[in-house]
Amino acid sequence: MTIIQISTGSKQRGFVKLAVLCLFLCLAATLSFAARANDFQRAEFSSHVSPELRKAVRDARKRGTVSQRVQVIVQFKQIPTRRNSQKIASFGGVHVRKLGLVRGGLFNLPLEALDQLANDPDVQYVSRDRKVSAALDYSEATIGADVAQSAGWDGTGVGVAVIDSGISKHADLLDPVTGLSRIVYSESFVPGTDTDDHFGHGTHVAGIVAGNGSKSGKKIFGVAPGVSLVNLKVLDSDGAGQDSYVIAALQRAIQLQSTYNIRVINLSLGRRVYESFTQDPLCQAVEQAWKAGIVVVVAAGNWGRDNSLQTNGYATIGTPGNDPFVITVGAMDTRETPLKADDVLATYSSKGPTLFDHIVKPDLVAPGNRVVSLLVPHSTLAKFPSTVVSPSVYSRKPSPPAYMSLSGTSMATPMVSGAVAALLEENPGITPDTVKARLMKTADKSFNAQSQVFEKSTGQSYSEQYDIFSIGAGYLNIPALLANNDVASGSALSPVAVQQADGSIVLVTDLASVFGNSVIWGNSVIWGSSVIWGNSVIWGNALLNGSSVIWGSSVVWGNTTLTGNSVIWGSSVIWGSSTDAATALSVEAVGDDID
Repeated sequence: MTIIQISTGSKQRGFVKLAVLCLFLCLAATLSFAARANDFQRAEFSSHVSPELRKAVRDARKRGTVSQRVQVIVQFKQIPTRRNSQKIASFGGVHVRKLGLVRGGLFNLPLEALDQLANDPDVQYVSRDRKVSAALDYSEATIGADVAQSAGWDGTGVGVAVIDSGISKHADLLDPVTGLSRIVYSESFVPGTDTDDHFGHGTHVAGIVAGNGSKSGKKIFGVAPGVSLVNLKVLDSDGAGQDSYVIAALQRAIQLQSTYNIRVINLSLGRRVYESFTQDPLCQAVEQAWKAGIVVVVAAGNWGRDNSLQTNGYATIGTPGNDPFVITVGAMDTRETPLKADDVLATYSSKGPTLFDHIVKPDLVAPGNRVVSLLVPHSTLAKFPSTVVSPSVYSRKPSPPAYMSLSGTSMATPMVSGAVAALLEENPGITPDTVKARLMKTADKSFNAQSQVFEKSTGQSYSEQYDIFSIGAGYLNIPALLANNDVASGSALSPVAVQQADGSIVLVTDLASVFGNSVIWGNSVIWGSSVIWGNSVIWGNALLNGSSVIWGSSVVWGNTTLTGNSVIWGSSVIWGSSTDAATALSVEAVGDDID
């Protein structure tokens, strides 16, 4: 096991003293990652049923409504057979959809049947079919997309699957030579709907990846305008969907991988975390796509302003962005200039560590605030006048609006997806782990230690810290990414933050005992921790005169800006009984701000 030792500042009484790795197992309600690193795959809960379903059963018993029916995803220990479905049918369950990607299925059954499912030896985990929701003029120059395109890398030949609210026809998504649509495949997983984008989110996301600027005279364009798009619709006209829709879409992307050379999946959506990623069906599904050789890029979430758990926006990364395999993207505000020097962290961008597992997320950040991309006329989002960009901005001729502006980690995510497509055009043989490792190594790491941002939309000021849980490995830099030739010989799993009994903090990077392969983050010259997360910004000590920028006593773990150690390490919500935190959080959108 590889651990990176990090010295801390003065200890405070608010610290929650966690056990040294592998010494002993704590009670289930207060299990820390440190205590279960020895046996990571051991169930965190005594039951095979998710916490919110267990609560629903308890409440139903009090009300006498246990016959109430609910849609659940059942994951089995082995590939399910007809016998499994018949057994669930004997409990009053109805099979709705196969979900082979997670060795499971979608079932409709009465709440009273959950006790029997929990005791079924064939069942791995049962969770509700939860709701998921949707979470460029300056942005391309900020990240260097224009430089990459001038060098000829625009993602040509690479397929990008956009799992979102659909993709509607738009002039910027046509091939300029043939006039044919670059949307090569479309399918809806939302019952009773077509594949068009009636919400307006998916087309906007697709434009950030692949728009070619034809309606704006090349003034507004995407990161990789040569890619082919696979449209997998999972969100309705209100931007809402279900876990089962997303899992089915991921399964289809894997099935179509060779047909359309799908190398990237963009997931600008998500929901709150309810359990460990090792149990969550969405996380299990994205891992299967990753292991199939597809790079999965996911929005971090837009809960960075949420202080309902008294964490100042920390520990708000959503699912499936909490999975250590995928590339999780936070959002930066470009301040509407092409220069990075004045950019600040978007105040809504979710921060790590993740609930339950304490995974270090996000992995990197990209522009996400007031991003201009494709508009779908008459869509839900287009009905907000503030989103629509006047044609006078990009055209001298009067014409119907073709672009709109949205903000969120949903917009930052396709920035990275487009960059990945360009990289894969340049290097078609590299693995998803090499892609992730290069993105993180080449990310810009020159940030101010903190910023004060006033948000007109909320009328509040926010103090933002630039640490490993807010900006990850840094700011997307496409020219540096394309110039890098390093190859990852192991896995690029995001590490885990652990507080030891003596108060010191370590990053656990080698999870070979869990996943059966070596992890590249170590102390090697190429992939050393200081190379990936930066010396001066992450581990340095010059900026704030603390023992270090992140771990020092004056910043996140100190007592000046974020009320010290108790915000992160002393919080029972993050390090204690995360089950209570999960059930307390509402299921809401990775809701993008409409500016």
